[in-house]
Amino acid sequence: MYLRTLFRVNLYKNMIKVSDTAKKKVVELMTGDGFNPTSDYVRVGVKSGGCSGLSYDLKFDNTKDDEDKVFEDNDVKIIVDKKSFLYLIGTTLEYSGGLNGTGFVFNNPNANRTCGCGESFSL
Repeated sequence: MYLRTLFRVNLYKNMIKVSDTAKKKVVELMTGDGFNPTSDYVRVGVKSGGCSGLSYDLKFDNTKDDEDKVFEDNDVKIIVDKKSFLYLIGTTLEYSGGLNGTGFVFNNPNANRTCGCGESFSL
């Protein structure tokens, strides 16, 4: 029982990494939208759609459902719904502000194919 609980805690802790640039942008946007970065959440999910079949969904939330997975990385509290959980294991959330586009980028090791815009993927 102890090992299973320890594994589950480690799995949640490492499920989505948040880069330093993504953290800075999350804090800036949450504060601007009236959310509290120390107590509210970044809700990350996967939904059907996009060029490659699945697309990422990111929004701020101050509530969680009973079946949500909750964890934290780089002082960012993250919620993932039960359906999206397995699609996102090992993903790194980054933020790009360069000439090639501005926005959050999901570096997902589970994605076999991504579209040209980087907003959708397939497994």
